[in-house]
Amino acid sequence: MWKEFKEFIMRGNVVDMAVGIVIGAAFGKIVSSFVKDVLMPPIGMLLGNMDFSQLMIVLREASGDTPMVAIRYGAFIGTVVDFVIIGFAIFLVVKGMNNLKKKEEAKPAPPPAPSAEEVLLKEIRDILKSK
Repeated sequence: MWKEFKEFIMRGNVVDMAVGIVIGAAFGKIVSSFVKDVLMPPIGMLLGNMDFSQLMIVLREASGDTPMVAIRYGAFIGTVVDFVIIGFAIFLVVKGMNNLKKKEEAKPAPPPAPSAEEVLLKEIRDILKSK
């Protein structure tokens, strides 16, 4: 069982997938920070000093030990912007990889080497021509 697990883990696909997941998680954090800290503040400023993270619909105010219940649609807007940016970046990467694959496929394969029979027949033809 350990041997099979080791073979499974050492396959190129699994290792590539693990690397992709780690890089994707890091990329997601970068994009989230970009949206929250760089992109949304100027947009909020243009819309009248609006802080998107504080936009919400309060369903019930906090009272005593009961916390406030609210629909935080501003945070949702930020998450949607994150998703759109990450989705677009992944689209560009996949599109680039597809273009590279198309270029590799466009290269014509070299013609197959002639068989031994063809070589022998060509030699006989050349000998007959020389006589």
